[in-house]
This record gives sequence, C-alpha cells and structure tokens, in this order.
Amino acid sequence: MALVFRWLVRITSGLIMLAVAAIALVYFLASQSLPGYDQTVEVKGLSAPVEIIRDTANVPHVLAANDPDVFFGLGYAHAQDRLWQMTVLRRTAQGRLSEVFGARTVHIDKLLRRLDLYGLAHRSVEVQDDYTKAALRAYSAGVNARLDEINEAALGRGAPEMFLFNAPVSPWQPGDSIAVIKLMGLQLSGHLQDEVLRARTSLILSDPARLSDILPDVPGAGIAALPEYAALFPNVPRYARSVPMPETPLSPFPKRGLAGASNAWTAAPSRSASGGTLLANDPHLGFTAPGIWYLARLELAKGGVIGGTIPGVPAVMTGRSDRLGWGLTSSYLDDQDVHIEKLNPDNPEEYLTPDGYKKFRNRPSIIEIKDQAPVTLTLRWTENGPVLPGSHYDLETITPPGHVASLSWTALSPRDTTMTASMALMNADSVPEAIEGAELYISPSQNLSLVDKNTIGLKLIGAMPKRGLRNQSRGRIPTPGWLAENLWQGRLPYADNPEFVAPAGGILGNTNNKIIDRPFPEHVSYEWGDTQRVHRWERLMQSREVHTRDSFIEAQLDTVSFTARSLLPLIGADLWFTGASAPEGTPERQRQIALSLLAEWNGEMNEHLPEPLIYAAWVRALQIRLISDDLGPLAAEYKHVEPLFIERVFRDINGASVWCDVRQSAPTETCTDMARLALDDALIWISENYGSALESLRWGDAHQATHDHPVLGSVPVLRYFVNIRQSTSGGDNTLLRGRTSGEGKDPFQNVHGAGYRGVYDFADPDSSVFITATGQSGHFLSRYYDDQAQLWRRGEYIPMSLDLDLARAAAVGVTNLIPR
Repeated sequence: MALVFRWLVRITSGLIMLAVAAIALVYFLASQSLPGYDQTVEVKGLSAPVEIIRDTANVPHVLAANDPDVFFGLGYAHAQDRLWQMTVLRRTAQGRLSEVFGARTVHIDKLLRRLDLYGLAHRSVEVQDDYTKAALRAYSAGVNARLDEINEAALGRGAPEMFLFNAPVSPWQPGDSIAVIKLMGLQLSGHLQDEVLRARTSLILSDPARLSDILPDVPGAGIAALPEYAALFPNVPRYARSVPMPETPLSPFPKRGLAGASNAWTAAPSRSASGGTLLANDPHLGFTAPGIWYLARLELAKGGVIGGTIPGVPAVMTGRSDRLGWGLTSSYLDDQDVHIEKLNPDNPEEYLTPDGYKKFRNRPSIIEIKDQAPVTLTLRWTENGPVLPGSHYDLETITPPGHVASLSWTALSPRDTTMTASMALMNADSVPEAIEGAELYISPSQNLSLVDKNTIGLKLIGAMPKRGLRNQSRGRIPTPGWLAENLWQGRLPYADNPEFVAPAGGILGNTNNKIIDRPFPEHVSYEWGDTQRVHRWERLMQSREVHTRDSFIEAQLDTVSFTARSLLPLIGADLWFTGASAPEGTPERQRQIALSLLAEWNGEMNEHLPEPLIYAAWVRALQIRLISDDLGPLAAEYKHVEPLFIERVFRDINGASVWCDVRQSAPTETCTDMARLALDDALIWISENYGSALESLRWGDAHQATHDHPVLGSVPVLRYFVNIRQSTSGGDNTLLRGRTSGEGKDPFQNVHGAGYRGVYDFADPDSSVFITATGQSGHFLSRYYDDQAQLWRRGEYIPMSLDLDLARAAAVGVTNLIPR
C-alpha cells in the first residue's frame, strides 16, 4: 500500500510539474509577442525619423516631419497593438476566414465573396486624391515594417492567437484599409433585414392594417399606403420557416436591432458656460475584446488631431484638432434595397430587366477551407447588384420559385471616396470646410456633428440613393427588379442631404432619431434607430440655460429611461394598488411587491436596483404575449421590445388593442388581462433565474456588458483571461445605451453600446476627455488590454490632450523609428 501511495505521489507531482511547465511555455511563447514601447527600430519606407510617444494610458502620439511619415507611424502602432484584429478584419472582408477557422465560417465567406467588398475596395484606391493615396501607401508601409520586425526578431508571430491559428500574414495594401471601412458599413447596415421582416410579417398577418402596429412608423407626417407583399409576389407562401445560419462571433452581419447606433450633441458659445463650443459623442457598436476603437494622436502639418481610430484605417474617425471637433452617429439613411429578380424559365443564366432578359455577370470563386475540400462558388451580379443566396437574411422565405434576390447598396461602389473625405475632415479648419470636404463620403452614411471655435453644425453624409416617385414600395419591402420604376436612378445631390448649421437655439444633437420630415424620395428613411432616447436628451439639454463639459458628460452617462416612465403608467394603469392582501409566497403577493417597487421607481436603469430587471422582464413578456398569437413562429424574430407598438396597443390607436385578444381562445382578453399575465410570466422567469427575493435583485447581474474575444471567448479556462465582463447600468432606451441581446437564456446581457466616449470643450481644448470600453492593446497578457474597462464602466475618462509635454511627462515608452 505504501508503494502504491509513493507512486501516486510521484505521478501526481510529475503531472503538476508538467502542467506548470506547459503553462510556463505557453506564457513564454505568448509573451514574446508583447510589443516593446521603449525602443529604437530601423525600418524601410520612411523618409525621416518618426517618434511615437506612448502616454500614461498607452495612447500613441505620432510625430514626424511630414504627413505620410505620420501615417507610417500610425500603421506601425496599430500593428504593434492590434495585429490579430487587423488580420481578422481583412480576412473577413476578403471572404477568407475559412482558411483559418474551418467550416464554421464558410457561410460568412460565401456572402462576403458575393458582395465583393474587398475587390470593390481595391478598385477604389485609384479614385482617391493624391494626399489620401500617399497616406494609404505610407500606412501600409508602417504595418509591413512591423511585420518585418516580427519576422526578423522572432517576436512570437505578432500575437498569441497566431500560435493557435497559424496562417501566413500577407503584406498590408492600401485597398485593405478601404475594405475595413466597407466592412464597418456592413456592420452598421440594417435596412435589408428590415425589408425582409416587413415582407414576412405582412404575409402572415390576417389584417394588413396591423402591420403599422408591430412595425410602427416614427411619429410625423403620414405615409401613403404601400402595396401588400403578397400582391407584388402572389406565389410566396404565407409563412416559410427560415433555417438559421450557424452562429459565430466572427460574423460581421448584425442581427436585427444590433446595427449601428450612437449619440452626439453640440452646444454653441451662447449655450456654453465657458464661452466655447462643446461636443459629446459616443458611437455604438457590438462589444468585443479588444474593442474596435483605438485612441491615437497624429501630428499633421495642419496641426495635431486626436481621437478614435479603427485599426486598419489611417484616420481619426471621431475626435478633434485645435480648430475643429467632429463626431459620428448612424444616420439610418435607407441605403439598401432588395430586388426580386425573375429568372428566364428557358435559361436560368438570364434574368428579366426593363429591356428584356440579360445574362448575369458570372465569376467563379474558390473558398479554401481548413481541413476540408475547397468549395467553388459562382458569383452572380445583376444591374441592380449582387445576387444573394436565399440562406442569408431569410431571403428564401420571401423569394418566389423561379426568382432570386439581389441587393442595391451604396457601399457596393467601385469609386468609393470615403477615405478621401475622412482625410479632408482631419485637415479642415471650420464647420463649413468640413461639410464641404464630406461631400466625397459615400458609405456608411452618418450624421456628422461638428464644432469649430464659434459654430456648431450637423450634416448627413453619405450617398443618398435616388429612387423614382413611382417606386412600388418606397424602399420598405423588396420589389420586382424588372420594373424600371423600382430601380435606383443614381445619387441625390449632396445639397439635398439634411444640414443644420448655427441654429438659433444653440444646441444640436442626434440619438439616431428622425431628423427631418420630407416627402419621398427625399425622405432619408422610414426606419430610424431611436424614438425614445431623444426625449430624455431634449429634456436634459433644455433644463439648463448653459452647459459645461461636465453637464455633457452627465447627459452621456444618464440612465433614466423615458420609455419606462411612459409605458409603466399605461400597462399598469388598472393594476396599481388593487386587489386584496395576499399571503407570502403566493403569485399574487409577488405581483403586489413588484407593483409596489415599480410605483416608487423613477425610471433610472441603475445596475444596483431591482426595478429595472422587473420592468424589463415585464415588458418583454408582455410583447411576447401580444404577438405570439398573431405571428406564430415569426414572433421569435421580434427580439427587442418595440415601445411604440406597446403604446399603440394600450392607447388603442387605430384599433391596435385587438392585439390583446388571443384569437385562439374563446374569451375576449383585455389589455389589462395581458398586462397581469405578462407580469406573472416575468416574475416566474425572474424567480427561476435570479431568485424570488425581489427587493434583492440587481439589474447589473442580468445586464452584464459582454466584451468577449471573438475567437478565444468560448474556450474553457482561457475565456476567463480574454473576456471582459462588467455589471452595467443603462438599457435599450437610455442615453447610456446598453442594448440587450434579446435572446437566449440571458436576454438582458449588454451586447451593444458605446465603445468610445468623447467630450470636447473648445474653450479649453486640452481639457477634453475620452475613453474606450476595453483598452489599447489586443494582447490579453498586456496590462493595457483591459485597463480602461473599469474606468468606462464607472463613467470615468482619460485626458484628451495635444500637450506634448504632458504626454512625455508620464510616457510608458517612446519608440523611435529611423529610416534603414
């Protein structure tokens, strides 16, 4: 027995030593790719030395004798900190993920190949102006200088992920940067999904008038009646079950409700306590680790610019100089149309056009798949755009036999000058000059908020499609692609893009809300990203005569839900303080406790309170009950609560209260019945997931921000090192927006929000502040991987200064690049 025990001890000790040795080896190999920030490096491609000062937050301040060398330095810094992220973004745009990740990403590659974003991006290089071409070439050289350094010095392949997913990294090219911008456009676009869902919903509803309830128009002028989708395509089944695509965090296709969002507002000197203009901006995207934003300062010939960059792109996308500040919000411009193309029954290689049948433009494309045989695609394009497979975006459910779907989209331009417009913005001196330079901006469309020393402005930038007055659906549902009235007729003049400069009230802002009410086809959009946050923003702006940097920060971090304040009195009108006392532990008692808590609540979606969770679960359960009867399995596609729908139902606007009656049951249910039943549903769900002690609930336990690593985030053990999870305040409809997933066992996880926040004060520009949601580094062993995460969670910021002395004083390192 003693002998057995000794051998068990020896074996156990040996296994422990092997495990420790393995961990040490993994750590050693992974740490080799940690960049050194305090060094001098000889590189090819420079005309003069470049200095990169890393301030105390590891924000690089790039200094050089000329602008191309500045962009070279930015490319080098991006590759130091975010090489893996850059290579994945490029592979995604290329449709080459499957070479590294295998069969699980084939569906992504197939659609990206069909869209041809990468090819269109490379064709767009030649239409950039000379300054932008030089910047793109220099930036590429900077990235490639870092790649050469990694190879020559054996720096751990540049990123720890490279050991697990070993694939050659090709040199960066100018067109790769434009491809990243086009990929961002894909992530910010949601009109295709909206068109398909509107068509599917119109097919399944027995009363077409109810479509305006579940998919309501933003309040404003009325919209002329549209044809039913079944009238356009009689052979489409009333309901066709869709086959969901495999889920992967690497997918660039946003789920409905998770496309672009953002906030931005500005104040003129007349509304500023300091006498200088103010700007606040927080663009919203899906959360990842690392985040998409990377802070940087570039010392250009016109002066310093500082703000948020995107790895792979040589531009400050949102930020400021000493002369100008700019911020971006998703405009929700309707820049996508789905067309249903009729195939020639005698020749499926032809499709019908207004001029008769024409051949598709075909091109073969081979997708290499790790550990599997390659797949060959035939890419087809029509005059309207690329043909999309029915397996994506649920297109098969609304495409009749003998037809295919194609996509018109402004991002599918081979002459995309968005990069040139971004360069013009960084070099602009005033609001009018910035607006003029943004004319070359194509996609993704944004609302550009601007301030200079004296003026504020807002301009919708991006190509606005020109649709004909006789367009059958006005861009709201797919249309026959063979009818001339449904085809795009080019681009509207830039002067038609909405513009607001120096308003009398001295305040401008956008929360993705409806900004203008114009008749079709100059309408901008029928689908807007916000109908709720804007009301809270308006109140905060008008509650003060003058604003400060701190009051703008306060608004940026505001967690009061206008939606909760407006919906709760409606849905609980007949439930508050009613009914006899109920014994402890009964459903009636739980309902009374919940109603009592909500009655005293001010609508603040604070992470430490129980009321936000009770409210969120209640309205979610309520919408499910209201729509499940009428929409059947299609109800699962409505993952987020639509406040205007619930308001229409409970105010019985145009007979909308009919949604409260369950058609399959004999009794006639009232909206009060539905509200009571939904509250019980919510309390049961809460009890099963968070316990029955309602007073002890925390919204933050359900509303955790999920900054997950797209590749390693689901790997056992490793996920605890690479994922960044935080308890957060806010919700779907607060200015501190934390968009919930709306699905799965954790429907209130915070998956989409402000990855960047910035507030700029032009009375004292160097008092401006900014922050990202994670950190500067993409290397999970770096202390800068998540050092900003807790600051971001607590609503804190870091200095956004162009003062070089301040940057040098607490620099974590200085990199000197010298020509070889």
